[in-house]
Amino acid sequence: MSININSKLNEQECFWDISLEGELDVSTADKLKEHLHNLADKESLDMKINLTNLDYIDSTGLGVMIGVLKKLKINGKEIYILNPKINVKKIFAITGLDKIFKVEG
Repeated sequence: MSININSKLNEQECFWDISLEGELDVSTADKLKEHLHNLADKESLDMKINLTNLDYIDSTGLGVMIGVLKKLKINGKEIYILNPKINVKKIFAITGLDKIFKVEG
């Protein structure tokens, strides 16, 4: 199991554009946690995380996203979850996190 993380700063609209590919679980969560926290430390901006190519997420992965969201909320910023696959979107709905994150698509 692995995860690929691509991110870039959208300077015109002032947000982090992030895409995840693969599986986000206990074996890959630390990699994502380090990456997202580094971005937030560089510049606290909204994060738009595209999940089009994310096949799976577990509670550890959700925990990472919650931790980063808490850090961003201090500065009034959000995490937008874009284009999750049906199974991933269902996890957000079951856990109620679709009410905490801005889920689109």
